[in-house]
Order: sequence, then C-alpha cells, then structure tokens
Amino acid sequence: MKTSLKSPFNETEKGIEANNILRSCVHCGFCTATCPTYQLLGDELDSPRGRIYLIKELLEGNDVSTTTQQHLDRCLTCRSCETTCPSGVEYGRLLDIGRHAVEKKIKRTIPQQIIRYLLSEVLTNKKIFSYLIFLGRIAKPLMPAAIKRKIPSVESKQITWPKNSHARKMILLEGCVQSTLAPNINAASAKILDKLGIQAIISSAAGCCGAVTYHLNKQDKSLKQIKKNIDAWWPLIEKGAEAIVMTASGCGVTVKEYGYLLSDDLDYSKKAKRISEITFDLSEILTFEQDQLKIILNNKKTKNKTNEDFIAFHSPCTLQHGQKCKGKVETILEVANFELAFVKDAHLCCGSAGTYSILQPKISNKLLKNKIDALTKDTPKVIATANIGCLTHIQSGTEMRVVHWAELVLEKIQN
Repeated sequence: MKTSLKSPFNETEKGIEANNILRSCVHCGFCTATCPTYQLLGDELDSPRGRIYLIKELLEGNDVSTTTQQHLDRCLTCRSCETTCPSGVEYGRLLDIGRHAVEKKIKRTIPQQIIRYLLSEVLTNKKIFSYLIFLGRIAKPLMPAAIKRKIPSVESKQITWPKNSHARKMILLEGCVQSTLAPNINAASAKILDKLGIQAIISSAAGCCGAVTYHLNKQDKSLKQIKKNIDAWWPLIEKGAEAIVMTASGCGVTVKEYGYLLSDDLDYSKKAKRISEITFDLSEILTFEQDQLKIILNNKKTKNKTNEDFIAFHSPCTLQHGQKCKGKVETILEVANFELAFVKDAHLCCGSAGTYSILQPKISNKLLKNKIDALTKDTPKVIATANIGCLTHIQSGTEMRVVHWAELVLEKIQN
C-alpha cells in the first residue's frame, strides 16, 4: 500500500513503524473472512482492511470524525486477522497507534470519559475491585438478571497453595481481576507445577499487567504499571526464577510484549526484553514438561474415560492469535485423557475482549451467543478456557460449568 504520512509524525519511531505496517498490507481481503465484527456487521470499515484504510487516512493528515473513532473502537483486538494474513501485517500494533492518534483529535463525550476512567481505575486496582465484588455478591439477589449474571459466585471449594519448596522456581502473576474472581486458577496451577518439582512464587508488589489501561488509550499509565511489575519481578529473577508463568492469556500476551512497549526506554528496555523472553503461558510450560506430566497422570490411572471427561475448550484469542499457542492446551487435555468436543468457528472471539463487553455490549452479546451455541452443540459436561475474562463472560451466558483448564488437569492429578 502506498503511503504519505504527515510530517513530523512520519519521522518518529511510531510513525516509521506505522508506515512500515501500512505498506506491508496488500489489501487482499483474507482478513475479512476471519474478522468477527465484519461477519456480524457486514461493513467494510468494521473489518481489518477497512480500519487500516481509516488509520492511513488519519496518519496522512486527513479529516477524521467520531465515525472513524467508532469503527476503531468496535475492533475486538482479537488479532484473528493476524493469524490469517499472508503478508504478516502487524495489525494489532497499527491499531494501537491509530487509536492513540484519533484519541488526540476526537474528544469523547462526558459519559464515555467517565466510564473509561472508572474502568481504568477500578479494574486495575485489586483492593477497590475486590471490595466492589464483595458488595456485589451481597446485593446480587436484588439485582436485575443482566447484571446478576456478570457477578460470579464465591468458589465452593478453595484450592490450597502448595507449601513445598523446590530448587526450580517460577513466578506467577496474581493480576488485578483473576485473584479476586477466581483465586483457584493460580492455586491449581501452583499445585500442578509443584507436582513437576517447580515452586510457584508471587511478588505482592506486582499488579495489573497494563493491558486494560493500554487498550483504553491510557498508555502513559499502562507503562507505569508495566515498570512497576518489572521492578517487582527483577529481584526474583536475579535470585534464579527461571520463568514468569501466565495463567491468564490476556495478561500473557501483554507481558510478552513488554520488550516492545519499552524498547525506547533507556532505563527499562533491557529488563523488559528479558521479561518478555522468559514469559510463558502455563500451557507452554506443561508442554516443555510433558514427559513428566504424562508419568504423573499415568500413575493416577486416568486412562478410563467417563462422561464427565467430555469437555469443550474455548481457546481465547489472546492465546491462539496473540501468543500463537494454538493447540497446546488441547494436547495437554488429551494427555490428561479428556475428550474434546468439536467447536465450530473456534478461531472467533467470544466477545469478552478485555473491557469490550462493557463498552460494546450489543456486539459482545451477539458474539457470546454464537460462541455458547458452538461450545454446547455436542452437549459437553464442562467448558474450559484459558483466560479469566473469557471465563466470566462465557459463564454469564450459560448454566454449564465453566472453568480454567488447569483446574481440570489438577482434578485428574489428584484423583
């Protein structure tokens, strides 16, 4: 694609990057076939190709409007188009640049500003979020059904954190939301790692991964959160922690990009690059340790399948498209002797997408219905996923049990 970006933006690092990404797009249209919003809305400007054109117009200095902003807002940032693109267009990075640029030109309405501010402050503050969820659970019986479905119940059975010490240590991120909504996820992951001779450790100084604020165009705040995490983890890495293990794929895709996000920061670039290099999704760690995992599972006599072993797995966009970890969880679940249901259009987003379900509820709910129909078609006993956002979103639309896949693997190990 020919470009003529406006000076002086085209001479900045972001300008040069945007220009290179724009020029790599050949407008072939393969991306439209896998774009959830284009499939739902049928509008070219709600496809990656259309949004790339809008961003090109914006960066070339042409007039933009609230309509431009709306089409960019409607993108889920699922990055399914990146998986499909034969030219390797880094659409997600271009979208972040475009959204940030349009935010400077188009002033949002007061209600939009308020809700985005609250999302960036509440979701990323564990203490505030935990308190609000506590109050929400108390008032849950009195709330409208639509809101009630969004508030998860307290987990009936708490998984205890292992107390064993091992020479091998890996860091887990508690996160700002997952530790409140589903603390069993990290506890189950820690127990699995413990069985493999790995001690899971946590830094209480670490907090939000930075994804929520970054995608709300509060990038300066996001970078501060990222630096705070690096400062929290670095002493543990210096003491020998060999990896940072992500149990929420949404956080994982962001932490893996710390090196990119801080590439021009003289104080943090090297540390950020190292953090990204040693960050892995839990499924990647268990893939590395698969031989040992097989031995543990075989010792637990998991060979005989039951009806309860028929499950549906929803692979989050941040796992299969963002982290390029497609098929790893499915393989682990099969090693654990689960039978996986066929899920139609497994590459499509469930509609959660960080804050998307709150900011774009109509599109989100349509995607949720489609996803639940696909996941439940063959009547599995359980739905498993790999991201807390997807888990709570899917659970809000079905009575079927929805869990993190690590909890299912732990159940097999303990049986």
